[in-house]
Amino acid sequence: MPSSVGAIPVSCEIHPGWVSPAAGRRGERELTHYQALTERPDHVAAVRRSRQEVSVLSDTRSEPEPAAGAEPSPDEKAELERQQAEVERLRAEVAELRSHEPGKAPRRRISWRTPVSIVLIVLGCILAPVAVLGVWAGNEVSDTGRWVATVEPLIHDPAIQNVLADKITTQITSQLNLTGTINQASSQLNSKGLTRISSLLTTFGPQIASAVTGFVHSTVHSVISSQAAANIWVQVNTVAHQAVVKVLSGQGNGAISTSNGQIVLNLGPFIAVVKQDLIAHGFSLANNIPAVSPTLALFQAKDLGKAQALYRLITTLKIVLPILVLLLLGGGVYVARGRRRALVGAALGLAASMLVLAIGLLIARSIYLSSVPSSVLPGDAAAAAFDAMVHFIKVGLRVVLLVGLVVAIGAFFTGPSHTAVQTRSALTSGIDWIRHYGERKGVSTGPFGQWTYSHRRSLRIAAVALMALIFVFVGEPTALLVVVLVIVLLVLLGLIELLGSPPAQPVPSGTAGPAGSG
Repeated sequence: MPSSVGAIPVSCEIHPGWVSPAAGRRGERELTHYQALTERPDHVAAVRRSRQEVSVLSDTRSEPEPAAGAEPSPDEKAELERQQAEVERLRAEVAELRSHEPGKAPRRRISWRTPVSIVLIVLGCILAPVAVLGVWAGNEVSDTGRWVATVEPLIHDPAIQNVLADKITTQITSQLNLTGTINQASSQLNSKGLTRISSLLTTFGPQIASAVTGFVHSTVHSVISSQAAANIWVQVNTVAHQAVVKVLSGQGNGAISTSNGQIVLNLGPFIAVVKQDLIAHGFSLANNIPAVSPTLALFQAKDLGKAQALYRLITTLKIVLPILVLLLLGGGVYVARGRRRALVGAALGLAASMLVLAIGLLIARSIYLSSVPSSVLPGDAAAAAFDAMVHFIKVGLRVVLLVGLVVAIGAFFTGPSHTAVQTRSALTSGIDWIRHYGERKGVSTGPFGQWTYSHRRSLRIAAVALMALIFVFVGEPTALLVVVLVIVLLVLLGLIELLGSPPAQPVPSGTAGPAGSG
């Protein structure tokens, strides 16, 4: 029964003594349906392959057909069974092609996992900067060492030293009343008949007052810039750290307090030190300086009440916010259809949120500097104070930024992408070359290397877990610590691969040995 499939003729003749008419008609229907499928563009390649196979089947019939009614030979029966099996295979292929028809392709259902994962990851990235601020605020209040580390650099800043020297000098000279003292001395000299000296004292009184003021200022500045003043600064802030809590709760009566919407520092302890230093230098007038407690405005806060309320709220959420961020990001990765891709996205989103926080700090700095009057605090001193206060915020965001980038890079290069696979293959090839080179030179890890190879997966997990524990339990992680931990982790993983020696491949038993001489 000749037939044509597409443009290629196919001759498939069935001996009348072998196949019944019903079977012949069924085969003809199958070939007709197969021809209809070949006209579809998306199955041309598959049908052409089937044509070739059918042609091969027809070409195998090179012998003459037996006469009608003759019994087939054993070889012909075997060939018939083989062709029937081939027809069944072709039928199965046709059924598979039919199931992949575009019109009948199953519609892809929209999964709830993807939108839920996106929402969770976005919420985690939005709350991440708030968590960094909450941890910073909580540490500033609860950790005296952190507070001292925050304000200690201020005493070494020249702008702050100049402000302190000016404020303390003004307080000392106002208490000394130099102009009044000079006029009193001039009157006494005049009453004793020393009119010429009295006149000279009156004439040069302003210059004398200016010289004394300059002497006091230079003495105060030398005291402020000395190590003794730095020690006093640390001691005062250590003792006064409890006063910071009072500031945040709206109370006062401490070295650091609030006054007219400002956070101020009590300069009384510094004036007492300067007074003793002046007396030690022979300036006896310093004995007239009474015990005073002038203040220095550190920060301008028009909305101090709202800031204190927000600060207390963030401090309360110091522990809750980081945990909530981790749960949101972890939940988003867990429910995602592609968890590795979601992990990369979450890590990059976390890093991006830290960049947003850094930009926010720059904007806040500009707003703060423009809002502080120069009469309250000079611009350079205000900038130094702001930078000192946000120093640990910057440290925290850098750490989180680096952690996010490290996790994203690690998740990508352990994935199935072409770049990741090629990178791992290149590293593995390089490590294998080094190990084989050492073995050729007589350096071998022996049983330890085989044990390392057998447990390499557990050793990798242990190395990653060890670095993670070190990072978590370090009191104040920094960006440098993150870099060091990543380098150490890479070295450990490289050593695991280098020391891990795979077991030797067994020699096939059929391999002939070298021929010996008879």
